[in-house]
Amino acid sequence: MPYAITLIPGDGIGPSISEAAQEIIAATGVEVKWDVQEAGIPALAKYKDPLPQSVIDSIAKNKVALKGPLTTPVGSGFRSINVALRKEFDLYINLRPARSMAGLKSHFSDVDLIIFRENTEEFYAGIEHYIDSKKSAAETIGVVTRAGSDRIVRAAFEYARKHKRKKITIVHKANILKYTSGLFLDVAKEVAQEYPEIECNDRIIDNMAMQLVMNPHQFDIIVTTNLFGDILSDLCSGLVGGLGLAPGANIGYDAAIFEAVHGSAPDIAGKNLANPCALTLAAAMMLDHLGELGAASKIQRAVADVLKEGKMVTRDLNPEKYVGTTEMTDTIIDHIKSYD
Repeated sequence: MPYAITLIPGDGIGPSISEAAQEIIAATGVEVKWDVQEAGIPALAKYKDPLPQSVIDSIAKNKVALKGPLTTPVGSGFRSINVALRKEFDLYINLRPARSMAGLKSHFSDVDLIIFRENTEEFYAGIEHYIDSKKSAAETIGVVTRAGSDRIVRAAFEYARKHKRKKITIVHKANILKYTSGLFLDVAKEVAQEYPEIECNDRIIDNMAMQLVMNPHQFDIIVTTNLFGDILSDLCSGLVGGLGLAPGANIGYDAAIFEAVHGSAPDIAGKNLANPCALTLAAAMMLDHLGELGAASKIQRAVADVLKEGKMVTRDLNPEKYVGTTEMTDTIIDHIKSYD
């Protein structure tokens, strides 16, 4: 029986890389019944809302979604689509892998990091206001709860146990933010005691940023709060080649949304120039989530092999000799079929 999955192609380059991901999934033999939903700029033009209720209803029904990049319209009255989806489905885990791949220019090789970012609390919860009528000053309130800290840290340790990872680093600023970051650190240390087979340490956020760019190989899984996680996720992507190869997942108890974390790049939309790798790797994460481990592994292997060869890749990956989105997609598919 095919999987029922919500597909949000997005805008800009979203539709082209979404089509690529669909074709690549099909090449693995996994059958999917796609429920295609419009959000972002296309939905705004048609429904006067960048996040129509039909999108929310589809994800609520199917429990799993693959999402291309979306542009949140600039101007008052429009909520961030990504933040709205996280809140709607309580997607408290933001999971971001950062792995080196042969053939890519980067400062390091053999990097294999997993970032667990708390996705619903702290400074991104949207609790902010001006403190005077002249709007001369503003205040943001970052709320950190024991329950929220417990579940994200526990998710990181469960992932480590399942995937046989050896070490978790808790990132915080408890030396200054003694109550909020202090609570997160205290809870994390309590949870760590339940997983004695996994090494655990902690780092202050500023030191962590320095340590990552000096020697990322000393780290394995990183777990942290919302703002710090947002920053470190992109930093780690930069260590292995940039956002063009960065997949991400937003996971809750009842739903999971897998996405490319890069922008919609409207300047190259429709020109057959977009790199399909980030959304393709997000699709592999989605298949892993669904238990289709063999298919997920084939996609990851195929992407790695094509990147290593470096001949049939998009312009951002090889400016001197490159092909289009469709040609790179076809090459990935050919590799997948050759593994059978």
